[in-house]
Amino acid sequence: MERTGKITIHGNPLTLIGPEITVGSKAPAFSALDKDLKEVKSSDFAGKIRIISVTPSLDTPVCDIQINKFNKEAAEFGADVVVINISMDLPFAIARFCAAAGIDKVTSLSDHRDASFGNAYGVLIKELRLLARSIFVIDKNDVVRYVELVPEVSDAPNYDKVISFVKGM
Repeated sequence: MERTGKITIHGNPLTLIGPEITVGSKAPAFSALDKDLKEVKSSDFAGKIRIISVTPSLDTPVCDIQINKFNKEAAEFGADVVVINISMDLPFAIARFCAAAGIDKVTSLSDHRDASFGNAYGVLIKELRLLARSIFVIDKNDVVRYVELVPEVSDAPNYDKVISFVKGM
């Protein structure tokens, strides 16, 4: 399934692959790799509220700010909330980046192997094989409660809105 007209990069339209995930739908299953090349499944986070922060590449300024913002906020969410950052970066790059930036509260995952997350959540950018900047909040029952697909990939998400939403859950 391809969707056009949803996002741009520097004003140029891009194509998303996968379904549009909406609030109230069941969260799709996915798998990705952690920094040690270990497969992580969405079911590994069952019973927790999940904030899934999706970034095109951690080696860009907006993505750097995004993961650092959520790393800072994660300490205040409590034990029943997990923050996951997912990108197409290689696991080795994720490990290097997180070590250098002191990212210790966010679980950072790589979708590079088979784009399981990107295809399941409809955020795989066909032209770039990157993930579209977006935020998903999944409740303890695997129901999608919040979705933000950032229309311009180079823009930041609405941090205040998602953080306020999660604190109100």
